[in-house]
Amino acid sequence: MPVTIYDVAREAKVSMATVSRVLNGTAVVKEETKKRVLDAIAALGYRPNAVARGLASKKTQTIGVIVPDVSAAFVAEVVRGIEDIAAMYAYQIILTNSDSQLEREIDLVGTMWEKQVDGIIYMTDKLRKEHISAFEQAQIPVVLCATEDPERRIPSVNIDNRQAGADAGQYLMQRGCKHIAFVTVEEGRSVLADRRGRGLQASLNGQPLIRIETRDGRYESALPRIQECLKEHEIDGIVAASDELGLASIHAAQDLGRSIPQDLKVIAFDNTRLAEMVRPKMSVIAQPMYDFGAVSMRLLTKFLRDEPVENYTVILQHNIVERLST
Repeated sequence: MPVTIYDVAREAKVSMATVSRVLNGTAVVKEETKKRVLDAIAALGYRPNAVARGLASKKTQTIGVIVPDVSAAFVAEVVRGIEDIAAMYAYQIILTNSDSQLEREIDLVGTMWEKQVDGIIYMTDKLRKEHISAFEQAQIPVVLCATEDPERRIPSVNIDNRQAGADAGQYLMQRGCKHIAFVTVEEGRSVLADRRGRGLQASLNGQPLIRIETRDGRYESALPRIQECLKEHEIDGIVAASDELGLASIHAAQDLGRSIPQDLKVIAFDNTRLAEMVRPKMSVIAQPMYDFGAVSMRLLTKFLRDEPVENYTVILQHNIVERLST
């Protein structure tokens, strides 16, 4: 039979309430008594029932994390940051993959509510009214990670994507680029990519921006589309909305016999491992991926612990990392 709190109390010769106080830290217990309880727990191999404790305290010490693609290098680094800070505050995470499908995203919010998570960290390409409705129904603290709410109803952690797009455009123009293209997903599919595009366009001083749109932002679908545009247009600089699209841009140009960076300069967003694995190594607008996760988790703990929150919208710094592709 599994060891119960009653067995621990009997072994330590204390009440079950005293054992509970030691486990939960809800009241001061004499050091001698506390030691007897901990010794009894160790001797019996007792493991507290997390579900029962959650029902009693109305807290489960779990956080739901909903991401678009758990296999993406960007997401993996963000989740590392979430996990590290969650562990510091004795939380466990439940990680789920939404595949960027609206219906599944909404269902997962309901699933997290059913599992009685204490809070949710949420990543999505575009926040919609359906998301807001789901959050309101669940009545669980939510923090948006590397995602933004244009109306600032939901706390969020992000970079200034419009400024980052402008920085990328200025960087290429300073290196002599006159015909710049933006490799991105379809307009309206990602609010962050759209903001980067607007910032990039604004930085070009009236020069036209060539948009190379892909259906899903994947390497496989982007490669032929980029090749088509390189054949049709005079392009000497590319800003890619992700490292994966930057990789596709370099390979598309190389397949056409063009030299990087002599014929075409490429800079991408993110700074995942892909940027240094490609040849030539790729210049990037580096996003603080680990910090996205760590700061989002810390912000969520403030809401859960009723700590004062100064900024509901946290903007982290981005920077340019120059490599051989430019």
